Amino acid sequence: MPSPEAAKGNAGGRAGATSRVFNFSPGPAMLPDEVMARVQEEFLNYGGLGASVIEISHRSKDFVAITEEAAALFRELVSLPEDYSVLFMHGGGRMQFAAVPLNLIARTSARKAAYVETGVFSATAIKDAGPYGKIEIVASGRSDKFVRIPDLSGVNLAPDTSYLHITTNNTAYGTRWNKFPETRDVPLVGDATSEILSRVMDYSKFGVVYAGLQKNLGPSGTAIVAVRKDLMQYALPETPPLLNYAVVNKGQSLVNTPSTFNIYFSLQVMRWMKSLGGVREVERRNNEKAQLLYDRLDHSSYYRPLADPAHRSTMNVTFDLPTPQATELFVKEANQEGLYALKGYRDVGGIRASIYNGMPLAGVQALVSFMREFERTHG
Repeated sequence: MPSPEAAKGNAGGRAGATSRVFNFSPGPAMLPDEVMARVQEEFLNYGGLGASVIEISHRSKDFVAITEEAAALFRELVSLPEDYSVLFMHGGGRMQFAAVPLNLIARTSARKAAYVETGVFSATAIKDAGPYGKIEIVASGRSDKFVRIPDLSGVNLAPDTSYLHITTNNTAYGTRWNKFPETRDVPLVGDATSEILSRVMDYSKFGVVYAGLQKNLGPSGTAIVAVRKDLMQYALPETPPLLNYAVVNKGQSLVNTPSTFNIYFSLQVMRWMKSLGGVREVERRNNEKAQLLYDRLDHSSYYRPLADPAHRSTMNVTFDLPTPQATELFVKEANQEGLYALKGYRDVGGIRASIYNGMPLAGVQALVSFMREFERTHG
């Protein structure tokens, strides 16, 4: 970690304590300073109760109001159709790898589901779904080292396919789906963990969209799930109550004690997003940040961007340097300058800059400035 003095000198006008760094961690990730300050301000005394939000009952009217507002605000921000429910569920995105097949694979008697493999997390989702039915990988980017989204133009889903699962943004590789597949009567399921609320999406194209909170919405350990109501009737008999969409929906996400702090925090983030102008404005800001960084990469003979330009993510920007030694030095010197957690995913290497909603433009500007100077002195 850089010293407080180093971070102060490179904070670029960030709100809050001067010892804060620009955190490029892929998750748990950087969250908006304004939200962190608000949470800190009311942490000991929520709503004038004289108690912290983490000390009040999840069944109290005060906390039920938090859950209801969080679900309603998410619905508003993404223009979610009325025939969808919003759930908060334990276990983050990883638990949904099992929850999805438990709830959906029996939609057809074939108990068959299709998956697109676009990286390490989609591969884990495939593995976790395995015990519940027949899992078919209909397309994979593995042969291309996951630098692009595979072409699905020749893929025809059988009518007895229970659902098609995709990972909408691939954290480790810096790719995303810019056009979602047409699946006709087969429900499309999207793991949007690393890009939830980062761009405008048509949720009506999906049967289920889920995301762990820890990149754009709050602390780790909880997932937000948008599920079409007609799909909440197919859960396998062995589905645990806390993973059963219909049960969680009936209990308004309060079947048992949830992570109350996570739901409260996500509400604060969504209030902040609404104050900015909603998802469309957040997307504009994200595009501006990503374009600044990609422009630096594309105009450099020293850095090598890893993702195919047609499939680039605006959340996770991946690139390499000429040698492993240069990469190691880059990470070390960047850290000293208050640019934290830039090391690439272990199976990919290189550099990964995660620039989620909470990353201000100043953070990307500081990184680009550092990249120019590092290339000048080491290139």
